[in-house]
Amino acid sequence: SVSMMAGGVLKFRAFPDLDGDVIEARLLLPQGTPLAHTEQAVEQLTQALTRVDAAFTPRQPDGRPLVRNVLIQYGRNADAFESGAHLATVTADLLQAERRDARVDDVLNLWRDETGTIPDAVALSFKEPQIGPAGLPIEIRLQGDDLEALKAASLDLQAWLARYTGVQDLQDDLRPGKPELQLHLREGALAMGLDAATIAGQLRAAYQGETAAEIQVGSESFEIDVQLSEAGQDSLADLDYFSVTLPDGSQAPLPAVATVETGRGFARIQRIEGRRTVTLRGEVDSLIANVNEIIADTAANFLPELESRYPSVSVALEGQAAEQEETGASMQRGFMMGLLGIFLLLSFQFRSYVEPVIVMIAIPMALIGVIWGHLVMGLDLSMPSMMGMASLSGIVVNDSILLVTFVKRNAARGLALVDAARQASRDRFRPVLLTSVTTIAGLLPLLFERSLQAQVLVPLVTSIAFGLMASTVLILIVVPSAYAILHDFGLSTVAREEAEETGAPATA
Repeated sequence: SVSMMAGGVLKFRAFPDLDGDVIEARLLLPQGTPLAHTEQAVEQLTQALTRVDAAFTPRQPDGRPLVRNVLIQYGRNADAFESGAHLATVTADLLQAERRDARVDDVLNLWRDETGTIPDAVALSFKEPQIGPAGLPIEIRLQGDDLEALKAASLDLQAWLARYTGVQDLQDDLRPGKPELQLHLREGALAMGLDAATIAGQLRAAYQGETAAEIQVGSESFEIDVQLSEAGQDSLADLDYFSVTLPDGSQAPLPAVATVETGRGFARIQRIEGRRTVTLRGEVDSLIANVNEIIADTAANFLPELESRYPSVSVALEGQAAEQEETGASMQRGFMMGLLGIFLLLSFQFRSYVEPVIVMIAIPMALIGVIWGHLVMGLDLSMPSMMGMASLSGIVVNDSILLVTFVKRNAARGLALVDAARQASRDRFRPVLLTSVTTIAGLLPLLFERSLQAQVLVPLVTSIAFGLMASTVLILIVVPSAYAILHDFGLSTVAREEAEETGAPATA
């Protein structure tokens, strides 16, 4: 069964997919895009959504429409971290997950295909607003001081990730700003007594105005603002004729002291813990691809090459990968403490450090049921599955404890140990079966519950029900056999007591 996981037959994901009832298209156009242009792009999105609704509605119960409401919000995009007329979000409310016949991913994929390309979109992502603690499927953080290197590394990483089937909506948060004029001081400008702050101050005063004086007229106070006339600042050519005032009062044309270039800066520079950071985000269709496999393959086969190509850039995995690691580490600590607690309690009860191990054999045997149960139910292993597995360790040892106790009781009555083990399995067969069957029967309604609220519990219940089923069958065979083997080595308490009675030296 473990080879099922190692061989990739049973895949692992951080958290199970929960199909909600709301989907969004988040649009980001270049900064400075007029609202009318954004409205045209939104019209393209809403028309595509109408076609999606027409395609899915015939499949719905009673022919109900798939899309119930559509909301358009301008100036908002939860992924963009900026505001303005170049942003928009189209939100659609769908028929409830319990009633509809459509996966959210299928609806999103068709919406994406029907929309086609929006020519000048910086980013367009189709997604379900996040439910639960999972984090984004792909979220990779690049940190460094050189913005150009960060952007280049991000583009290389996006090109690599886009090669995987099922990876969608890749985008980063280091985006070009509005077109701008960039000025650089010429050599010799400092010798003339000019620096960047002086030139910037004079340009700001000329084009945005500056308060030159404040005068009092009776009880009223008036500010006098000075700036270039409208005619003097209505074309880019005006910059060529702009004069900069030197410290000695003389003037020099701007092109003589600075070069002027057109370009685009960055709209927003994100800093995390003081370091410049670019975050690359993306979605993954869980039916086509497995996030863990994509991240593992990228980390093994691409990130070392990326870090050697851009030495100033450091890479950190966030999103699902980080959440999974954190939750997994916490669960592992709890699981190990639980196992230690079980071992200590049993060692006090049996007055032996070896017999508790026989009882705890039931725990790995339950893992067989967990793995096959997930395959039967068509589920991936996830964090709730692991939680069910941890809970299971406390449940399955109960039958095992009584079985070992019965083996020892039968041996105390004078039966040979192999016969005592065989008899214990017969004696405990009905109680073990009944306790397991009643527990499993109680979990069945949850196991086959289809409502959205229950989906996070289904993997947990699958682990407990199928793990209990497997361990019930195996406990009755493996535990008595294992105890008999332990006895053959002279390590059981029965062997120790026999040795004490015959006066032979004890080996345990």
